[in-house]
Parts: sequence; structure tokens; C-alpha cells
Amino acid sequence: MLYNRLFVFGPMLMLAVFIGGCASTASLPEPIAQDDPMPTGTLAEVDLLPDYLQQLDADLAGIDDHQLDSILVARHGRLVYERYFNGYAADTPHDLRSATKSITSLLVGMAIDDGAILNVDQPMMSHLRDAYPEVDDKGDIQLRHLLTMASGLDCSDRDPDSRGQEDRMYRQRDWVGYFLSLETVAPPGLQPDYCTGGVVALGRVISEATGQQVDAYAQQKLFAPLGIRNLRWARFDDDSQIDTGGHLLLTPRALVKIGQLVLQQGQWQGESLLSPAWINEATTPQVTLDNTPYGYLWWLHEVDYGVQPVRIIAARGNGGQTLFIAPQFDLVAVTTASYYNDPQAAVVDRIFFNAILPSVPELQAAAQRTAPTGIE
Repeated sequence: MLYNRLFVFGPMLMLAVFIGGCASTASLPEPIAQDDPMPTGTLAEVDLLPDYLQQLDADLAGIDDHQLDSILVARHGRLVYERYFNGYAADTPHDLRSATKSITSLLVGMAIDDGAILNVDQPMMSHLRDAYPEVDDKGDIQLRHLLTMASGLDCSDRDPDSRGQEDRMYRQRDWVGYFLSLETVAPPGLQPDYCTGGVVALGRVISEATGQQVDAYAQQKLFAPLGIRNLRWARFDDDSQIDTGGHLLLTPRALVKIGQLVLQQGQWQGESLLSPAWINEATTPQVTLDNTPYGYLWWLHEVDYGVQPVRIIAARGNGGQTLFIAPQFDLVAVTTASYYNDPQAAVVDRIFFNAILPSVPELQAAAQRTAPTGIE
């Protein structure tokens, strides 16, 4: 089938890329509460072709030891494909890792909409000065620099020798204070470098600006309107602060809702939760990070299937936690997986770009002719 020949590894793709043991069901998070359901439907009702997804089902059914935990697809606001593996179920929250960062971007936009934050050009320290009066010489770092990973501080999660590398930060009590203590190595905005510490600092900015803990603000402004209650934030600083850089527990269905909110330009069931202006700005390329266009904590891709360029907005977390949004086709897909620190996590991209997206009829003819370009 066409699905097979689109993959680099050929018809035996799944056997080539899926190795390793299953996740232990004993370690899975227990459901915390019950989320509101979202509309469901069939592939035919939303005009998605079944061939690729049926082949994906067949391939996965023959493998006992892959580390995919869920695959979900929604189109036109309806959930039409939903699979769980390795003991996970619809109500099992999953650690989103750094996909949490994209949710933090939405919260910054909401705080701007509320007037608690003026704009992204505000200096970071204008909100953090009272909490950290001892910090010097950081006044030129703006909120936009934190949103684009371009603070200029010695903070690179990709470099184990960087003082701000996330594992070093996690060993501290107050991660925000530790981030603010880092030395400046480049002018802000000049040199983007993947840095979780800056996104954690954004969480403290939201808290100081709104006068609420981030979890309470997020529940009020984002999660409650979406009917999301089955969640848990990670904490640090003796549980007094919220980790907005990663480790939010959320169900894959809830992450589909987040994608749908972005797709709908901040609208949900007739209510405006977030301004379209913020959605557009946050999902417009601002910098290049890891050789990929990057907005305000959102990854941005463009792939060419031979018919038209397809724009993709993505939230990504270590291990295969991914939210894909294809605005042109009114489509959202979510994967969760346990390929932590494993290059095999890239299989979620192949599943999306070579199985889910070509299920859109507009791309079927092009998929028969050639594999898409622009995918690494």
C-alpha cells in the first residue's frame, strides 16, 4: 500500500524502528478527575481516507514491544481516530514533557489579553524585580526573548557543559533564581538556544503579573473553559512554584482540545478564550531554533507534497509527546510515547507526515507520486 512506500524504511518500517520493551503499567499515572468529552465521529464523516490509518493499525497490531502510548486524530472538531497502547487509556494523563511549553505560550497570551502583562517587549525583570531584588544586569532581557529561547544567558539544554542546562537546574531548589543568576554570553535576541529555564521564569512572570499561582490561573482561563480537569502540574522550590517548562500531566484528548483551540483562533464553543492576534503572532516564525522555524514556544514546519506547501504548528516533548496542527485541513493529531532520550521518537513524525496527513483527500494524489519533502 502507499503508506508503506512513503516510509524511508520501506514495507518493514515498524519492525525497523520499533524496538525496546513496553512501558510498565504499574508506573502509569492514575486519573485525577474526569474531563468533559469532545465530539466524536468517523473518518468518512470528516472526509478522511481510511487506507493509511488501517495500514498503521495492521502494522502496530503485529508488534508487541513498541513504545507508542497513544495516537489521536481529529478533524472539523471531531475526534475520529483514537488508539492507546502499553496500558494507557483515554483517561490516563501523560507526562507532556516540553510540549508543556506551548501551553505556557497560551497563558502568556491570556495574561496580555487581560492587561496583566503589557506586551512581549516588557523587560523580564519588570515582573520579577520584587521577588528577586538581588538580580543585576538582566534588564535588557524582554519577555519575547524568553518566548523565543533567546535570553542570551548561559542556558543550553543541548550542552551538558552549559551552567543553565536543565538537569543542572533541576538539582537546585529555586529554578527561577538559578536561571536569573546565569551569566550573559550573548546579547538578548541574537542567539536562540533551547533553554527550559527561561520558560520556567515565564511561569513566575505570569504568577507575579496576575497575582495567582500559574496552575490556578491556567485552570480559570484555559482548562476549565475547555472542560479539562484531569491534569497535574509538576512543582519545585519546596512545591511553592509551578514547572511551566515541562512535566504537565494531561490526557491526549485534552491535548487535542488545546490544538483545536489554536486551530479555532482562540475560540471555544462561542467564547473567546484567547485573541486571534496572539495565536497568529505566537505561531509565526520569530527565530530559527535547532534549524527549525520557531514562534513563541511553538515549532513551525512547512512540507511540500507536490500539490501545495502544508503549514504545520507543533508542540513537542521528549519521548514523542507531540501535538500537530494543520490549519489548512482543519486537522489536529496527538501522539504520546515513551521513547525518552531516544532518537526512535522520530517515528511519531513519520506517522503524522506519512500516514495521518496523507489521509486528507487533497494530498492523496501527491502522496502516490512522491514522498513529502521538508521532513528530517
